[in-house]
Amino acid sequence: MSSPTGPTAPPSSPEPQAPTVLGQVEAPLTLSLRPPRTMGRWDQIVLWGNLGVSLTGPVTALFVISPFVDGTRMSLAAAMVATVVGAVLGSALLGLSGVPSAVTGAPAMVVLRGLFGRRGSVVPTVLNIVQNVGWGTIEVLVISSAATALTTPALRPLWVVLAGVGATAMAVFPLGSVRALRKVIVWFVLAASAYLFVQLLRQPLPSFTEGGWHGFGYAFDTVIAVCVSYSALIGDYSRHSHSPKDSFYGAWIGYGVAAIAYITLGLLAFSTTVGLGDDVIAGLLAVPAGALALLILAVDEVDEAFANVYSTTMSIQNLWGRIDRRLIAVGIGALATVLALGVDLNAYQTFLFVIGSVFVPLAAVLIVDWFLVSRGQWDLSDTAPIRWSMVVAWCLGLAGYQLVNPGGVAYWSDAWAWLANAIGFVPPTWLAASWSSFVVAALATGVLGVAVNRRGRGPGPTTTTPPAPPAARASGHG
Repeated sequence: MSSPTGPTAPPSSPEPQAPTVLGQVEAPLTLSLRPPRTMGRWDQIVLWGNLGVSLTGPVTALFVISPFVDGTRMSLAAAMVATVVGAVLGSALLGLSGVPSAVTGAPAMVVLRGLFGRRGSVVPTVLNIVQNVGWGTIEVLVISSAATALTTPALRPLWVVLAGVGATAMAVFPLGSVRALRKVIVWFVLAASAYLFVQLLRQPLPSFTEGGWHGFGYAFDTVIAVCVSYSALIGDYSRHSHSPKDSFYGAWIGYGVAAIAYITLGLLAFSTTVGLGDDVIAGLLAVPAGALALLILAVDEVDEAFANVYSTTMSIQNLWGRIDRRLIAVGIGALATVLALGVDLNAYQTFLFVIGSVFVPLAAVLIVDWFLVSRGQWDLSDTAPIRWSMVVAWCLGLAGYQLVNPGGVAYWSDAWAWLANAIGFVPPTWLAASWSSFVVAALATGVLGVAVNRRGRGPGPTTTTPPAPPAARASGHG
C-alpha cells in the first residue's frame, strides 16, 4: 500500500526527545512533536485484532440475524455470508482510512485539515469527541456488566472504576499498551476464543439453510458499520506504523478476522442456546467453564475503552495542540468512569449511532480524495483553507445514509422521513445505508474534486511532519 507524497515540510523548531517509559519510546506528548515509528505489521495486526475481539461482537450478531417484519429470520448461512463479506470490505475501508496518517504522521483529526481545511476539520473533530466519550463510557459499562454477571451486583461500582482506571492508564501509555497486547494478552484471548468456539460447535446446530436471505442488506450494512466505525480514529495509531503497507494490512487482516470470528461466535451462541432467548452473553456463560473465558474477554475489552479515550485525547489536541495528552487522557477517562457510574445511556446509544453514521461517508471522501483526486497533496498546516467541494461531498454522502436509514432520534429522523416523502424516495429493502452512503460520497468526491482541480485550485502540498500547534484564533477560541 503506497501513496504519493508531496514535499516534506521542515520542523518549525528543534524537537525534544520523545518520552520514554522503562526505556521504551512512548507517543509524543503534544501535537508539535514527530511521532515515533515503532509499530510493525504484527503490532498493527495484534492491535486491531484485539480491538475486533469484543463482547459487542456477539451482541452485534443479534442485529445481523434479527427477525424482520414477517417474523422470519435469516438463515445461518446467509448471516455468515453477510458477516464475512461485510467484514472483508469494511475492514479494507478501515485500513485505507489509516494510510494518510501513516504517510504524514498526523493524528486522524489533524489529517482532516487536508480534506476540509483547518476550520472545516473542527466539525468532525467535535463529533468524534462526543462519540468517543459516549462509546468509551459504553465500553466501561460492558466490562463492568460482564464482571458483575460473574460475581455479584454489589460489586458493579468497583468494576466500573477498575475498568475506567485501566482504560485511562492504557491511554496515558498507548505504545506500551500495544506492546503488552502483542506480548501477553493476545495469547490469553486466542486461547479463550478457541475454547468458546470448540464448546459451541459441540452443541447441536440447526440447519444452515433454515430461514432465508430476507434482510441480507441490513445485516451486511450492520457489519460494514461496525468496521468503519473505527475509521475516525485509526490514524491515531497508523501514524506510528513503520509504513503505510503495515498499517493497511494490519487493520485489514487484524480487524477483519476478529470481526468475522466474534460475530460468528455470537451467531453460534444464538443458534445453539435457543432456550436462553436473545441473551448471547448468557449463551457463552452456559458452556462449560464459559465464565473463565468470559472473564478473559472482559479484561481484554478494556482496550476498546482505551482506544476511545486515547482518540478523544488526540481529537482535542487538534483544537489545542499544546496541552499534554496525559492530562487530557486522565480527564476523559475520569469523565467516562463517572458517566458509567450514574448515567443511563440506552437512549444516548441511539444518538451515538446517528453520529457514527456521519463517519461512513467521511471515510469515502477521505479515501477517494487521497488516492484518486488529490493524490496525497494535502495541506495539514494551521492555515489550511476550507475545501468546500469536499464538505459538499461529505454532506451528500450523509444524505445518502439518512434517506435510507434515518435512525430513531426524535426530530432528526422525522426531518429525513419528511424529505424522503417530499422527493418520493422509498428505499428498496435490499439497499444498505452504509454502502449507499459510501458510494454517493465517493462519486461526489470524484466529480467535485476533478472539477475543482481543473480550475487550478488544488488542496496544496502534503506536510509529512506534525503541524505547529494550532493557534487560538484558528480553533475558534481566541
